[in-house]
Amino acid sequence: MKKSSKPGPLTAPLPAVMVSCGDMENSNIITIAWTGIINSHPPMTYISVMPRRQSHGIITENKEFVINLTTSALAKAMDFCGVKSGRDFDKFEHLGLTREAGDVVRAPMIAESPVNIECKVTEIKQFPSHDMFIAEIVAVHVDEKYVDENGAYDYGSMDLVSFSHGKYYRLRREETGFFGYSVMKPKTAKKRRAAKHKR
Repeated sequence: MKKSSKPGPLTAPLPAVMVSCGDMENSNIITIAWTGIINSHPPMTYISVMPRRQSHGIITENKEFVINLTTSALAKAMDFCGVKSGRDFDKFEHLGLTREAGDVVRAPMIAESPVNIECKVTEIKQFPSHDMFIAEIVAVHVDEKYVDENGAYDYGSMDLVSFSHGKYYRLRREETGFFGYSVMKPKTAKKRRAAKHKR
């Protein structure tokens, strides 16, 4: 039996990311869990930010930001960026994080993050509690140690963090399947297992 609950944002888990904005001289980092992909061609994403947050004003003015995926090693810094305001101090300096220039946007990337996603805002949708910044993904950077010889990204080794109703969770490397495995022919599955075993 299931218990009924009042309507609320109960989707879980969510990606826990650090969003950097501003430029290489004046920047801020905000922790975001309300983010995701909304289109593939062109690649589009979004982040939802409360208007009272400092980063909201920066992103509204500059129309760009960087989504930095968070590992368990960055979890404490990520949490700090979610509860402390950049109006009080430089979060990069305070946390010992490294600003890294991107290819397209002026906002700095976080060098310690395994994946940096450069974004340009195309639309801002206003809602009662948050504003949604819809953006095109204009560049992606992946730490080379997580890229195999075929150019595939090994997300399982990144030790990424997710967020679920006030708590952070590590994403363990335990594959439960892959896209299309439920309808794969036995012969194809056998070839895939053999190829995986050779690695």
